[in-house]
Amino acid sequence: MNSFYPVLQVDQPTAAAQAFVDHFGFEETFAADWYVSLRNGRHEVAFLDSGHETIPDGFRQGCRGVLLNIEVDDARAEYDRLRDARLPVRLPLRDEAFGQRHFIVEVPGGILVDVIEEIPPSASFAAAFVGD
Repeated sequence: MNSFYPVLQVDQPTAAAQAFVDHFGFEETFAADWYVSLRNGRHEVAFLDSGHETIPDGFRQGCRGVLLNIEVDDARAEYDRLRDARLPVRLPLRDEAFGQRHFIVEVPGGILVDVIEEIPPSASFAAAFVGD
């Protein structure tokens, strides 16, 4: 395998992509009015117009039920930054027993982004982790 990345079907691919450029440090690698591909280091994501002819009939719909995770060193600082940038916060910053401090924002296209900082899990979840 040479590459693996999500392509999200949205009504306005340039608006969705711009949110990742503006708020998450991605850069464009290809841009057309119907498709935008982005990269941040080794990480890639692309946005495709949900009505584009390359999508098979019956599957041309906007993004639903997808949650993109972005891991960071300091979720509290990112929460403040993205809230100040007026991204809609859909889940406020909180700590989870399964080992995450996180919050969820929404970007254009109805895409949910879960911004996560790993924290020590509770004893009841620690055993569920495999490896280091």
